Amino acid sequence: MTKYNELQVSSNKGTKRVGRGIASGQGKTAGRGTKGQKSRTGKKLGPVFAGGSRTIVTAVPKARGFKSLRTPAQVVYLDHLNNLTAKIVDNFSLFKEGYISSPYQAVKVILRGELTKNINLQVAGASKSVQAAVVKAGGTFVKTAVPLKKSTKAAEPTAK
Repeated sequence: MTKYNELQVSSNKGTKRVGRGIASGQGKTAGRGTKGQKSRTGKKLGPVFAGGSRTIVTAVPKARGFKSLRTPAQVVYLDHLNNLTAKIVDNFSLFKEGYISSPYQAVKVILRGELTKNINLQVAGASKSVQAAVVKAGGTFVKTAVPLKKSTKAAEPTAK
């Protein structure tokens, strides 16, 4: 048995030469067997080939069209803002009152009904008719960015 340090190892091993005669070890059929489509040279079978029958790729219907990855804005109606107790209406106050499912998504206020309260609206979007209704009621509208989630990791103390 040879020792590990006496092994003859080549980093660039040559490719196996097949089809060089019967005596070469991989001669005559070169390991392809006899006859058949897989033994021939030329165009090889694709990965989805199913023996000449209809492939599963052509059998499955195609997913046509376009799918947007952007999450749509959550909708809040103008008449809902009359029920809020907060003077400043933002994502967190709407979430606390149960009008939206997450404070970390865009919110758009759409006109329905009338606004009777004086509020400061600070959300990602509002229709022009809502902006006019808020100003008419004596409030203001400020377009703000969607708040980002804060990291749940505790602040690690730095070593000195």
